[in-house]
Amino acid sequence: QVMPAGEPQFYGATLDPPRAAPDFTLTDQHGDAFRLSDHLGDVVVLFFGYTTCPDVCPGTLAQYRYVKRALGDKAEGIRFVFVTVDPERDSQERLHEYINLFDPEFRALRGSLDELQAVWRAYGVYVERVDAPAGSAAGYLVNHTSVSYVIDPAGMLRLIHFYGMPDDQVIRDLERILEEGQA
Repeated sequence: QVMPAGEPQFYGATLDPPRAAPDFTLTDQHGDAFRLSDHLGDVVVLFFGYTTCPDVCPGTLAQYRYVKRALGDKAEGIRFVFVTVDPERDSQERLHEYINLFDPEFRALRGSLDELQAVWRAYGVYVERVDAPAGSAAGYLVNHTSVSYVIDPAGMLRLIHFYGMPDDQVIRDLERILEEGQA
């Protein structure tokens, strides 16, 4: 497939060279083990966040919901995965309830703090707990890296998508990664 003149190969930041996505096993919102390497053959879009996040997390998940619908049948080859950065509040039940607001097929993952910290470290995710502003019901907020990691069907970490990227650019990037897998 020939790229239209002037269109970048990818809109997201590319990892050059791509590197193997660090494998991990965490527990999903149904209490089932989710092992990244079990999803070879799929594109995995990985995002780290928390259910009481005021802006970035619901914004990202709403975008995923839109992107999944826009891709239609093609989206069957994509797994959208949300990993908590707030295991203290994000129980399995809470994750189940939260992810269902967006799409019940999305996976929301948790684990022990040690398990999660190992995954955060492997992906270079910044996580910092901060007190919420006085008068806020939140108690505390979690500052965290707000990018999505796009892992190709071969298990390689290929792209970084930044929060606020336009929907059509995210869709185009995911289409390209899927097309490569079929080439």
